Amino acid sequence: MKPTEEYILQQPIEYQTMMLHVLTVVKQELPQSEVLFKWGIPYVYYNKKPFCYLAPNQKRSFLDVGFAKGFQLKRNHEKLVDEKRNTVKSLRYFSIEEIDNVILIDVIREAKLLYK
Repeated sequence: MKPTEEYILQQPIEYQTMMLHVLTVVKQELPQSEVLFKWGIPYVYYNKKPFCYLAPNQKRSFLDVGFAKGFQLKRNHEKLVDEKRNTVKSLRYFSIEEIDNVILIDVIREAKLLYK
């Protein structure tokens, strides 16, 4: 089993569900992307560059889907969290029901344009 798969399966079920859902959407939008285990979390690489990561925060009960070039994104500012970070902005999910695929796909598609 790959380290990323092991990591996801070691998470509580609510995080597993959210992470697998987000990764499925990312793979549908970026079929040529690769999920690696970097910095202790699943990290999606696109065109061999860091694209987004999935970081469960069990202490605060959310999944952080951080986009490496998040500060260059122009749309969905009301949904993106920066928390004093310099380059990353993220979508934050507290449950699977909170994941809005329309927003998630729009952010992925916009971020993809930054990797030409």
